[in-house]
Amino acid sequence: MVAISLIIATYNGAKKLPMALDSLTQQTLDKELWEVIVVNNNSSDNTAEVVENFAKAHPEISLKLVDEPQQGLSYARNRGIDEAKGDYLAIIDDDEIACPGFLREYFEFLDTHPYIVAAGGRIVPHYPNKPPRWLSRITARPIAGTLDLGKEIKPFPEGKYFGGGNMCLRRTAIDYYGKFNTNLGRRGNRLLGGEEKELYMRYYASGEDIYYLPGAEIKHVISPERLTKPYFKAVCYRIGQSERIRTLGISPKAFRKRIGAELFKWCATIAIGLFYLITFQWPKAQYLVIMRRQISRGLKDANIDKDL
Repeated sequence: MVAISLIIATYNGAKKLPMALDSLTQQTLDKELWEVIVVNNNSSDNTAEVVENFAKAHPEISLKLVDEPQQGLSYARNRGIDEAKGDYLAIIDDDEIACPGFLREYFEFLDTHPYIVAAGGRIVPHYPNKPPRWLSRITARPIAGTLDLGKEIKPFPEGKYFGGGNMCLRRTAIDYYGKFNTNLGRRGNRLLGGEEKELYMRYYASGEDIYYLPGAEIKHVISPERLTKPYFKAVCYRIGQSERIRTLGISPKAFRKRIGAELFKWCATIAIGLFYLITFQWPKAQYLVIMRRQISRGLKDANIDKDL
């Protein structure tokens, strides 16, 4: 019987998907307990062929390929949820490698902790090429979505939440609180985000328990194009816009509070930037300021259709 469904949404992922799918062949959880749902979100490459070839080569893995015509990551993930059979719904991205114990960690934890509605795991960046000099622990976050809260299982501390590329949700929580907000999340090449944070905050606001599982680890493979200045500026800008959409969706007061938090973040940016300067790490200081400026610009801009 399928207990846990792994959902992978993809858009033109033919080159990335093989490494993600190959990592599933090493999963230590009994294959009878899990399935894979790949959601093809209007890919124009040979994504479908890649998935079908993998399924033929690995008949021992229960895999289903479905199409979602409505463009957007949230639409695709929601379609995967609708298609899934499991009571636990794990989600990763198409450019990630799941560690062998990934599914087992989520299954065993949620199966023995029935009051936990959701969990998230460690996200470790993997750079096939040498990362640029400007990349720091802080500026890596918008690019890689890094998450590492230590080696202990624990509730997510205030201000932290699971990453979009590594989470597991209990189906009963989805039934009660709803699926992903389709006003948020990537749409084709538009780099909006925030859908996982918005979902997390729904649980958090209701007092639900959400845990960090370090053993449910993925490696996020960072392609060279993500380490360019235009991409970095664009993704940071869209983070700001995503936060604008998310907080205004709650209330004007929540948006004003987020603006106040941005002012505090500017103070921290200046302090950390000065540290980088006096330690002769000028590129890191420069890109830290670029990150904050782009996020602030996005927060103020109501035009989500703006061409970047």
